[in-house]
Amino acid sequence: MIKTLSWFGYLWLNLLMPRFNLMRLKWQHKIHERDACAHAIARKWAQSAIAANGSTIKVTGVENVPKAGGMLFIANHQSNFDIPILIGFVPRDKGFIAKLELLKIPFFSNWMKYIGCVFIDRRDARQSLKAINQAAERLKEGHSLVIFPEGTRSSDGIVGQFKSGSLKIAMKAKVPIVPLTIIGSMNIMPKGTSFIKSANVEVIVSPPLILDQLTEKNPDVITEIVRNIIISNLGNFPPDVSL
Repeated sequence: MIKTLSWFGYLWLNLLMPRFNLMRLKWQHKIHERDACAHAIARKWAQSAIAANGSTIKVTGVENVPKAGGMLFIANHQSNFDIPILIGFVPRDKGFIAKLELLKIPFFSNWMKYIGCVFIDRRDARQSLKAINQAAERLKEGHSLVIFPEGTRSSDGIVGQFKSGSLKIAMKAKVPIVPLTIIGSMNIMPKGTSFIKSANVEVIVSPPLILDQLTEKNPDVITEIVRNIIISNLGNFPPDVSL
């Protein structure tokens, strides 16, 4: 309990302190400088948050991340810690395609805006379409985004069904799709609990799918291809790697 409370205190303090520098940059209209600063601070925050938790992160397949241009990362979802893990340890600045409810979290939601996240209300078809178009435009501009197509965290590590049309954003923007397999993050904070533990986590970056090179153009089929890539990586590791 003490470890959990001290970690949350550390988290909020490190989210709040750098905001003033970003606000100063914003009002000076130095957009590129603000964005670079936001991503650098977010990356440092994410790495220190994981270090403070005592977990270790191993990333394999880093060479599969394209060096330039926009891309859509597709990841399985095991924990609330998946976001700091991907920000801090997978190369390339990135935002997230996230549920609208996250806007209600003080400070954290501001940071998500600073790093270019796109918020979707799945209950509102019109807003969802608008958000998808916004995400596609960001990808076309060369930014990178992450989406968790399951729509919720897994309680047992098993990959759920991907939401229909999750990959249409990449197809609309004509950018590479990079599958990410997260293994073991569920052991840091299991779904349904607020207690934090240390764990060994591995992230596997699979080779990107270049849409123009695929003979299959059906988005539902491509979605299953990406899901199967992620599942095949999970099959090589035991489900429990907690410390």
